Amino acid sequence: MRRSAWTLLTALGALLMVTACATIGPPQPPSLELPKPPKDLRATRKGDHVILSWTVPSVTTDRQTVRSVGPTWVCRGLEPVLTQCGTPVGVAAAQASSGAAHSSKQKVQGSYTDSLIGRQRSDGDDPSSFITYAIEVLNAGGRGAGLSNQVRVPLVQTLPPPQDFAARVTSQGVVLSWTSDLPPTASPQTVHYVYRVYRQMEGSTERILAGEVRAGEVPAGEVPAGNQRSLALTDSSIEWEKTYEYRAETVTVIAQESKPEMQVEGDDTPEVKVFADDVFPPAVPSGLQAVASGPGQATFVDLVWAPVTDVDLDGYNVYRHEEGSAPVRVNAELVKAPAYRDANVASGKGYFYSVSAVDVRGNESARSEEASETVP
Repeated sequence: MRRSAWTLLTALGALLMVTACATIGPPQPPSLELPKPPKDLRATRKGDHVILSWTVPSVTTDRQTVRSVGPTWVCRGLEPVLTQCGTPVGVAAAQASSGAAHSSKQKVQGSYTDSLIGRQRSDGDDPSSFITYAIEVLNAGGRGAGLSNQVRVPLVQTLPPPQDFAARVTSQGVVLSWTSDLPPTASPQTVHYVYRVYRQMEGSTERILAGEVRAGEVPAGEVPAGNQRSLALTDSSIEWEKTYEYRAETVTVIAQESKPEMQVEGDDTPEVKVFADDVFPPAVPSGLQAVASGPGQATFVDLVWAPVTDVDLDGYNVYRHEEGSAPVRVNAELVKAPAYRDANVASGKGYFYSVSAVDVRGNESARSEEASETVP
């Protein structure tokens, strides 16, 4: 009996040892806490500056959540592919990793602005010259897992922003004007320049392209004077009674064989602010005709004229006078159609008529040419 009990206990102990070994497994090495290299590095060039942006890593190379990150090295070189960072050209400060925001699906964005001043001057005459960027995100101990994806940025020269940039309000919209300084004729044929004008409504962050003019093109009616001339474009897509902020830039456009054109934006002009106050009357009506009623009918004079096509037209005023007297408005309310019947007339009298147009803000045009008629 004792031997059977002892045998049973021995078997149970062996079973427990096997089970324990199967669940514990071999010990795992500690995580190195190396942030996974970003794969979404992006670069945008503006004048002599390159703006880099990326998503801060949320996991490590061993698929653990990043608890903290250190600084980010910014790497740059003229070679097409960077094999290592070497001495970084800049360091982006440590930021909170996106691991903490992972549960809420938020992603933390990192950024760094690099200057090309000096380097662009030596390499920018060749439109085929590029510079390569990559970054390496380090952990809190200053160690990284390697370079991010790499992006190439053209080193072509950019022109300064347009000179004497100004804005004025006209009946057709906001007219933007500036002085053009044409690029040297020695520039490669693969490179040309475009002036672009952008607008923002005051209080809005939306930037809208108002228009563009290619440098070297002479708009109709303009005569170039030496290497400088005045250029202008009209932004007619505005809303009246709004305040707008305008900026302009010179864009370098590089033609590439079998590829889309590459565009590099130059620096912006100072902001120009303008209030689009509509104090401009509609067009003056034309083609006014007056026809009196025939004999045996009630006395009246019918007026017709060509419609005014202004989009903000609200209606018309009709004026009448007799020989030697001043014109007086005969309609109590705005006439909505380009026609009017004047029934307040007397037989045997002659009348002179004119018409004006009125917009929705009450701006009234000058009166049309007169049309006269005598009532039988």
